[in-house]
Amino acid sequence: MDTRIQNVRLDATSNEQLMALANAGAAAFGHTAKLQVDQALAQLLRLRVAQINNCSYCLLVHHAAARTAEIPPSKVETLTAWWETHLFTEEERAALAYTEALTRAADATVNNRVQEAHDRMTTHFTAEEILEIVAVVINMNIWTRLKLAEGAMPTMAPSV
Repeated sequence: MDTRIQNVRLDATSNEQLMALANAGAAAFGHTAKLQVDQALAQLLRLRVAQINNCSYCLLVHHAAARTAEIPPSKVETLTAWWETHLFTEEERAALAYTEALTRAADATVNNRVQEAHDRMTTHFTAEEILEIVAVVINMNIWTRLKLAEGAMPTMAPSV
């Protein structure tokens, strides 16, 4: 089943500054960028942001990228409930919790604090790696929101 993407709301490419921001982030922290942090971990984080933000375009792109990164299918298939499995390492769990805290910043409360997620990260990652993870998550949030604004809808490719 082949799909194509149809923008049903707007075309962001008509705004050079917006696309420059998005493309710079993609080049530096997107799924084809060279990173210090493990590529599979970064890909899990991107996919989780796509899931949280309900971006169907990003889900297609990052499921394919997860296959390319050779992430075990069981991890991809249970990512929406990663905390209910024993499939993820402590490092992955810390990074996923942090990713969710950054992506769902509006949900932060006294009982669900970003600081706790950050503190958990410091036991597994260097300051430089944490900054890179932050950049991956921020970049992915930019792209999911951009694609949602565009209305980037996967549709069936026409039969030939």
